[in-house]
Amino acid sequence: MKEKIVIYQVFTRLFGANSSNCISNGTKQQNGCGRMADFTSKALDNIKGLGATHIWYTGVIEHATQTDYTLYGIKKDHSAIVKGKAGSPYAIKDYYDIDPDLATNIPDRMKEFQNLINRTHKAGLKIIIDFIPNHVARQYHSDAKPEGVRDLGEDDDKTQSFDINNNFYYIPGAKFSPSFCLKDDNETEYSEIPAKATGNDCFTQWPNRNDWYETVKLNYGIDYLGSHEMVFSPSVPSTWDKMLNILKFWALKGVDGFRCDMAEMVPCDFWGWAIPQVKRINPDLIFIAEIYNPREYRNYIYRGKFDYLYDKVGLYDTLRSVINGNSAMNITGCWQSVDDINDKMVNFLENHDEQRIASDFFAGSADKGKAALIVSALMRTNPVMIYFGQELGEKGMDEEGFSGKDGRTTIFDYWSIDTIRRWRNGGKFDTSLLTEEEKDLQSFYTKILSICNKEKAIREGSFFDIMYCNHGNQMMDENRQYAFLRKDGHDLILVVANFDNKTSRSWIKIPTHAFECMDIPVKDTPLQTKDLLTGKKGEINLIPDGTVYVEIPPYSGKILKIKI
Repeated sequence: MKEKIVIYQVFTRLFGANSSNCISNGTKQQNGCGRMADFTSKALDNIKGLGATHIWYTGVIEHATQTDYTLYGIKKDHSAIVKGKAGSPYAIKDYYDIDPDLATNIPDRMKEFQNLINRTHKAGLKIIIDFIPNHVARQYHSDAKPEGVRDLGEDDDKTQSFDINNNFYYIPGAKFSPSFCLKDDNETEYSEIPAKATGNDCFTQWPNRNDWYETVKLNYGIDYLGSHEMVFSPSVPSTWDKMLNILKFWALKGVDGFRCDMAEMVPCDFWGWAIPQVKRINPDLIFIAEIYNPREYRNYIYRGKFDYLYDKVGLYDTLRSVINGNSAMNITGCWQSVDDINDKMVNFLENHDEQRIASDFFAGSADKGKAALIVSALMRTNPVMIYFGQELGEKGMDEEGFSGKDGRTTIFDYWSIDTIRRWRNGGKFDTSLLTEEEKDLQSFYTKILSICNKEKAIREGSFFDIMYCNHGNQMMDENRQYAFLRKDGHDLILVVANFDNKTSRSWIKIPTHAFECMDIPVKDTPLQTKDLLTGKKGEINLIPDGTVYVEIPPYSGKILKIKI
């Protein structure tokens, strides 16, 4: 059976954190930290029960942190170049190790990760982890690398700003001199000579706080400081080989996919070279690219061999604007712009980079995102992703520390997520500590996400946008409702999303062209229907250029399954 991918992204160290009285900028000792062990069989069964097929464990690979793990043979990071007490999971310190924060018994952290893989697979879920190819922590050092592996930068010629065999870019002879203090609490100053370029392509020794100063950019053979020439032959750059081996290392551990951070900042040629080689280990591995430039989409799919790409600047941005009052008619242009690659796009409304729907910076209410979820999840056969707590209306309005109050859930601080903590309820997952509104929202998400694979017409059926024939329809608000059809075999599903704050009572026109394109038979007798959200059964007359009446509550939808 073909599967529609439903990804549950979870920030691993926050999921099991239990403190209800966290301190801003608090340490691990003060605020606590979740562990891999918190993903019990019961926890995973509940995540599976939401409708998820995959779980993306964000932040499992060892990264820079202000927490001291020298007792365990892990080098201490200088606090001046670590963002937040916990540190960013995108400032990788050791590509071959697991973040010690996540371990119950730190020396056994890799074994615990292997156990997590096994538990996750046993629960019927597949595992995605991050691969961060563009940059590493400024003090990168692998304590866990396999025998014979040379560290990134270990063999670099630091007198050269660029060399095909260098892993980093250098400013020869220059001292790292950012626009902020480099001293830690003990007045020990961080020193780096020669300075290395930052992960966001700041090729000077003077990065500012808005630069990715905690990271250094990896060299994939592009001479950014000189001619901008791509030097990929006669042999591949050293970084290519090292990053390929890292991907193979984790593939052999049994992960099922990689979400590749800022993939478009790495040359497409590398991906086209590396991905097929990694897939020799497991042909079913999936590679998801974080990419924001639509002009590069097809390049990274066809030449780069990616399975999926983020649909951020298209569908995400459009749905966000519709939630906040713009016309739902704009949704049509989203799928049209990527129609040839639509099955390759990952839809989402939240992730670790974006503001929470319920935050004051986005919609202010989780309910306002329900119609958008219907569109995001049910419109096509491509993957859909949610971010942990989204299904509970998490607001992300805490002022955790380094991240500040910005409507996002922190990726830099030790913290506890209120909605997740109450859902977990000490590992019971019994919803007894959730509010009625949170229970209702979770139930809604479960219904929508479960439909993704329960209904073949959604999972793998055809799609027909009917907004064009409802333009100017006086019996439908085209600016606040969005309607489409999905079909497989004898099942036709009419989906209407209502973005309005009031009940929609609409007559939706079904054009003759839809009957022709989707091979919908014309019958003289009423057809049996079932509302997939309420379970209510009924009958309708379905004729070419006729209308179907739907009544939809505010910020919700109608998912009408029609037997044809």
